[in-house]
Amino acid sequence: MKAAILKSFGTPLAIETLPDPVLGTGEIIVDVVAAGVLPYAAEVFSGERQYLLTLPVAPGAGAIGRVRAVGPDATRLAVGDWVSCDPTVRSRDDALTPDITLQGLSARGEGGLRLQKHFHHGSYAEQMLVPTENVFPLGQIDARDAGRWCSLNPLLVPYGGLLAANFCAGETLLVSGATGNFGSAGVAVALAMGAGCVIAPGRNEKILADLARRFGSRVRTVKLSGDEKADTERMQQAAPGPIDCVLDLLPPSAGTQPVRAAAMTVREYGRVVLMGGVGMLGGDDLALPYPWIMRNNITIRGQWMYPPEANTRMIGLIRAGLIDLDQFEITEFPLDEANAAVAYAAANGGPFRRTVLRCN
Repeated sequence: MKAAILKSFGTPLAIETLPDPVLGTGEIIVDVVAAGVLPYAAEVFSGERQYLLTLPVAPGAGAIGRVRAVGPDATRLAVGDWVSCDPTVRSRDDALTPDITLQGLSARGEGGLRLQKHFHHGSYAEQMLVPTENVFPLGQIDARDAGRWCSLNPLLVPYGGLLAANFCAGETLLVSGATGNFGSAGVAVALAMGAGCVIAPGRNEKILADLARRFGSRVRTVKLSGDEKADTERMQQAAPGPIDCVLDLLPPSAGTQPVRAAAMTVREYGRVVLMGGVGMLGGDDLALPYPWIMRNNITIRGQWMYPPEANTRMIGLIRAGLIDLDQFEITEFPLDEANAAVAYAAANGGPFRRTVLRCN
């Protein structure tokens, strides 16, 4: 099979031929039709993000494709089915604290690296070997829309945070990082879940105006000033009432100040979910005040990715028309032009924009 191979950090992807994957029990082989290219893929491939990724590898996290072969323990999936491949691979020998690897992207610790040895290559290839439990049927779709369905991945990340927060219809959510790739998707997901209001802070006035245009009066934007106390007050004032939940999706390039300013807008008994990359590359600790957390009964939770069932639920939200994939602007490149796709994604990674590799 043809694949784009990362041989060493800081070098371009090489278009080469790899052996076809070999099917085993508990596994599915998928013909990759479309694979999303992350806006920060170039930072991963350069080594800047310091992700645990064993090289050489065909990178790429997640894919849309068609089932090529199923293992003997698959009872519902069939050859030819349109499916989404979830990159969040969990070990099967510890249900309580499974090791995790993001197939084709990164591992969590030594256990994740061991798991990565088997489920090694990602979606920048014509075929993928995927755990059976990571393959989710989409139903019938038009092959021309496969790239649009790659928008599942940026939607699933904030969805995982909202599920972790037990976010309920009618509540008010503040999305810290709302002008970014995952944050803007979080605004869309929260509204689809029935949010009464979403507070969207940021510094990019053009993107804030676009969010207001897209979603109407249920979204209230706030231009951040950089003054922590003033920003906290302005975000609280923008809400129609108490802020029930804060979801942080800021990237590693952000400092702790905007995270703290957003977190401290939450009401008494409120919830704060941390999903971003702040501090991953060093910097100050978040330093939320202990007395404020304790006396106000604040719940603070970290959440990495999302539970497996989020895939099925998100597909259901899309099929029900609660999330419109047509709002995403899709730019596609053939697999042979993988390096051009990575460069394009880095330069055009704004909200509701997706760069996609067409692999078959």
